[in-house]
Amino acid sequence: MPRFDYAEALEELKLYRLTNERQSEKVAGLGARLIRDNYSSKLGDEVWPLYEQICIAALDVDDQALANRCIEHLQKRFGESSLRFRRLLGMRHEAAGRLDEAQQIYDSILQEDETNMLASKRQIALLKARNKDQEVVDALTKYLDTYYDDFEAWLELCEVYVNQYMYEQAAFCCEELVLLQPTNHIVYLKYAEILYTLQHYSLALKHYCKVLELCTDHVRALYGLHLVRKNHYMNKKKS
Repeated sequence: MPRFDYAEALEELKLYRLTNERQSEKVAGLGARLIRDNYSSKLGDEVWPLYEQICIAALDVDDQALANRCIEHLQKRFGESSLRFRRLLGMRHEAAGRLDEAQQIYDSILQEDETNMLASKRQIALLKARNKDQEVVDALTKYLDTYYDDFEAWLELCEVYVNQYMYEQAAFCCEELVLLQPTNHIVYLKYAEILYTLQHYSLALKHYCKVLELCTDHVRALYGLHLVRKNHYMNKKKS
């Protein structure tokens, strides 16, 4: 069995933090090993963002014991006066299905700091969990008025509109996503599929081609291109 490389594990976890990738199963697995082997005690102040990262991953994969262990360490260091720590308590309530308790915590955070982006996003997640689609739309729209360049929020709003069959509004979200990440082929694919649904075949064709320009062997884009050409041709025959 290969020897576990602690330094490599730390670098991998740090990379996930820098790129804002959750990778929850991987993070929880590596984090559990670092904590179990007491390697985390050697990290000094670097350990605190690590505990936060591991805690969120543990909640994602429903490892309550690991999450609680991280929370205990963070509570000893920062206490409940820390808004960042209280957000983790709210997320623990969410993971346990205690949505009202989570809501109270996020409300209290925003009362102290109405610009707290992370608490605002957790409130939106609570609305989604309660299937309050219109309130999700309203909350995301308000959030994006302040944090316009939040790619994930635009993507989330786009998905909500698609689920409500509001394709024109979803297309607008895609336009914003393209401006924020002009080399992301997934955005162009989503935009092309929405345009195809709206029967805007010429524009859909253009964006499927952009997907293939960025990712030459993308099977879904190739199939979409075939469908667009077929429907475009059929419409021309009818006219």
